[in-house]
Amino acid sequence: MSSVPAFLKKQFCIIVFLLLGCIVNAQTQPRRAQGPSVLADTNDVTNADYLAGLQKVYEALNKVPVVTGSFERIPDLEKELSDNDSAISLLKQRLSFNTRTFNLQNLHMFRALLNELSENEQDYRQTIATYDTALISIKKELLHLRKDSLIRKVFRTPALRDSFALQVNDIRTKWKIADSLLTGNTTSINNLKSKIAANGLAIQELLYQTAAQLKAVGPRAFQKDRSYIWQRSPVNAAKKRFARRAQLLSNEKQIANYYFKYTRSDRLSLVLISLAFFLWVAFSYRGLIRTHKLAALNELELRLLSARPWWLSLIFLFTLIPAFELEAPALYIELMQVLLALALSRFFYKKIPKDGYKYWLLFVALFLTVPLLRIIFTTFSVERWFILLVNIGALALGVLVLKKYQSFYKSFRLCYSATLLFVTLNLLALFANILGRSTLTQLFYTTAFYALLYAVGLTVTIQSLREAFLVHIKNCRAQKGYTDHFEWKPVATDITKVLSLVAVILWLLLLAVNLDLFDSLTTSMGAFLSKPRKLGGFSITFGGIFLCIGIIWLANFLQKYIAYFFGETGEDAIEHVNAQHSRLLITRLVLLVTGFFLAVAASGLPIDKITVIIGALSVGIGLGLQSIVNNFISGIILIFDRTIRVGDVVELSSRKGKVKEIGIRSSTLLSDEGADIIIPNGDILSHNIINWTLSNNMVRSSVTLIISKTTDIETLSNAIAEAVTATNGVAAAKPPAIYISPISAKWSTLKVFFWSDLSGATTIKNRVTETLYAKLKELEIAIPE
Repeated sequence: MSSVPAFLKKQFCIIVFLLLGCIVNAQTQPRRAQGPSVLADTNDVTNADYLAGLQKVYEALNKVPVVTGSFERIPDLEKELSDNDSAISLLKQRLSFNTRTFNLQNLHMFRALLNELSENEQDYRQTIATYDTALISIKKELLHLRKDSLIRKVFRTPALRDSFALQVNDIRTKWKIADSLLTGNTTSINNLKSKIAANGLAIQELLYQTAAQLKAVGPRAFQKDRSYIWQRSPVNAAKKRFARRAQLLSNEKQIANYYFKYTRSDRLSLVLISLAFFLWVAFSYRGLIRTHKLAALNELELRLLSARPWWLSLIFLFTLIPAFELEAPALYIELMQVLLALALSRFFYKKIPKDGYKYWLLFVALFLTVPLLRIIFTTFSVERWFILLVNIGALALGVLVLKKYQSFYKSFRLCYSATLLFVTLNLLALFANILGRSTLTQLFYTTAFYALLYAVGLTVTIQSLREAFLVHIKNCRAQKGYTDHFEWKPVATDITKVLSLVAVILWLLLLAVNLDLFDSLTTSMGAFLSKPRKLGGFSITFGGIFLCIGIIWLANFLQKYIAYFFGETGEDAIEHVNAQHSRLLITRLVLLVTGFFLAVAASGLPIDKITVIIGALSVGIGLGLQSIVNNFISGIILIFDRTIRVGDVVELSSRKGKVKEIGIRSSTLLSDEGADIIIPNGDILSHNIINWTLSNNMVRSSVTLIISKTTDIETLSNAIAEAVTATNGVAAAKPPAIYISPISAKWSTLKVFFWSDLSGATTIKNRVTETLYAKLKELEIAIPE
């Protein structure tokens, strides 16, 4: 250091001192404003900003009562979930019993009730999810406001808190209310979520158990689950079963109450339909009475219908209820069956022969043992012997009725089939009971009686609907002033065929349910009908094809008989031409066109490809297939339109004969000489056709005679009309027409027109001529030689 010059040390000290001075000056010198005063920062918080923030808090807190007030279903949901818990507990208890005590109908009812409970739980879940979303939204909004620095400053700064004391106090009060509401509703919603989740798990478990029991019914039915009938059960075991039966019945009653509470069905609709049937019939009778045409019903051969069909309406209701409630409780179905049996018994009183009524009462007495065995608590041993005696009695009754009423069953095939099944199932139940197959015994025993009862109820329903339709036609004709008579038998036959088809389907449906075949049949048939099948470039299903054919057939049936519903039977069209015929024609066209498009839509065929095929066919037809396609389409029209039918007597140009066959391309007539006349179908539709038997087999004939002039023309006309009507073969429903016209001072012309069957028209005409000669001779009316 000593080697450093002294002047350098002085210079270094001066430089350090100057630097320190600059630094101190910079720190102590005040900053000057940058820019003019107009551009100064004006974002200072004002009272208005604080009030705006507090206003947001007010709005959010006021939303809380509104949002929580919208949760109005929470009390109802809590009650409904409590009821659901009770129903689930009952089902758990019932399914925990011995599997041999299960009733097949009740198992189906358990499944329906559980499915309904599951749907209800899903609705509850969606409702609670909506409430929870609204609650979370308002909570997030309040949390966001609590984090707002401006609002926090108001509550934390004493000066601001004093300045906005009124608002702060109000907010604190509202905040306590909102917090209480949010806390309470959050707790309720969470509890409901827990209950819904627990119920959902319990329902799924019970559904699984029910499905397992239903699946096991079939295999278990053929297993030996009881001792042979001649072997006695221990006394203690019998007492336990006796007590258990009472508990089971009480349990089933409670479950049935829950079923009716939760399930939705068509009960009210069926009641309204039955009431509509009653009013329909009563209105038709009232119209006939008002027009003094009640006597016109005599030719209809009505056996069931009356002006006040109370019992028929009840039978209609009790018959259809089981078909529309396949999974109803066994107690409810049995009640409906008992009511049906009693209603039929009251209705048959004095309507069927005494012997037949006694047999029916005996059947009802045997039938009532089915529900009585569920009410009267007895041991299984006594019950088995009782069922054995009932089976023996039912077998004897069924065989006796089949032998005695063979002619009756020819007209009522459904009752005949049900009676045969009644005998067969009772015989099977008898053997199953002896061999210790209790499940199979109950299955055959109950199904035998239910099937026959349903068959009788459906038969009465069919006949009553048929007669109601005919009475309706008579009423419409009377209101329009048409003649009383119309050819009602073909109409009645066609209506009966359609109603019988519906009745058979319903009967088979109920039979399958009672025999536990419904689920398996519907599953297998559904898989078969819905399976896609390739046909070239198309994908079709048998279900679509059957539905397509059914819709076309139904549309054709409706367009054919829609006129009958308004009293138009064809033969009156010439005499009573009015605007309604045009409306009926339009209605028929609409039905056919609508049916066609619905059928195409139901078939599942793509419209674009159908259009391409139709275009290609049009080109082919235009190039030379007109004649073939014309005959083909004409054949289809003849089959559906039924302008001519096999067996009709027709005239086409100069050719006359009976229709022997209607083919796709041509039809065949059998002439009076025995020759086969083959006519293309296109020619039949393109020419005028005289069909003598289209609406009926009646033909109008006439006899003309010259008689001496008489002064009492009315007396002579009445006497001749009575004589002609009494002639064998003359149609009594259509009165003959008598015309007497003078041709000179001494003689008159007598013309008699009458109706007779076409097949014997010539023979009947000769009989009428002989009758006229005899009557004129009796009246001393001269006839020129």
